[in-house]
Amino acid sequence: MIDKTAREARAIRDARRLFAEALTDLGLMEPFFHRSAADIDRLIEAAVTGYIDSMQDQAARKERTGTALDDPIPF
Repeated sequence: MIDKTAREARAIRDARRLFAEALTDLGLMEPFFHRSAADIDRLIEAAVTGYIDSMQDQAARKERTGTALDDPIPF
């Protein structure tokens, strides 16, 4: 994210707790324990940005449901 709004910055800070919980649950907290808040925020931002970019890319394409109703009419 570039030029985060106050809400975006707050959301990233708020996500630190859930990120730490996930790391702890997975037994991965040790390598992250002494990282700075800026480092943790960078990881969160990368995940959020990747997620949002993918969702926007997917939204731009028509999704097939696999039903015959998605097939073009042959006439």
